[in-house]
Amino acid sequence: MNIASILPCYFIMGSINTLNRDPLHVLEEALKGGITCFQLREKGKGALIGEEKRAFAIECMKLCHKYHIPFIVNDDVELAASIGADGVHIGQDDLALYEAKKMLGKQKIIGISVHHWKEAEFAIKGGAHYVGIGPVYETKSKEDAKMPSGTRVIEDVHRTFPSLPIVGIGGISATNLQPVIAAGAKGVAVISAISQAEHPYQTASMIKNKVVDLLQRSVHNR
Repeated sequence: MNIASILPCYFIMGSINTLNRDPLHVLEEALKGGITCFQLREKGKGALIGEEKRAFAIECMKLCHKYHIPFIVNDDVELAASIGADGVHIGQDDLALYEAKKMLGKQKIIGISVHHWKEAEFAIKGGAHYVGIGPVYETKSKEDAKMPSGTRVIEDVHRTFPSLPIVGIGGISATNLQPVIAAGAKGVAVISAISQAEHPYQTASMIKNKVVDLLQRSVHNR
């Protein structure tokens, strides 16, 4: 799989992120709109746990596979392995990369959050397929979010490891994504920009089309 191809419009959502709307409906609208990957991030006050979380994850995965889009689970490697998810995304404080690879198998996608080039180097050595870098801008979607770093870290990591697929995250929307792609990211990961949009279909389509256009321009301008 060409990992860079799944990053342009990387949608992250949990059941609590949709402003009391049916999250499965929001997800399907986003899928119709053209998201290229979906990550289930079921965290925060009121988030599903146990069997309810598992059942919700399976329904999300079914929708993703209906539209031939990878289904990624945030942090919960055991859940991802048990339901046959396409991969996981882990943080620096979560299960070690090599343990995740051992539990999931070589064919599954593994992404990891990094905050500077040294962590990116460890990610490459550990076999991560892509890295998430952020928060680029201020965000309220993650209670434990660090201070925004702008595009500086993306630029540093891209300069040091130009072949490493990067997805930017944190406060990104259709109106501020251009600097993220210009810095070297292959895509943008968004939560509220789509999950809380009045029209998730149109918003997903707009974000994807803008990113793809910027990526194509950058290739032509080399």
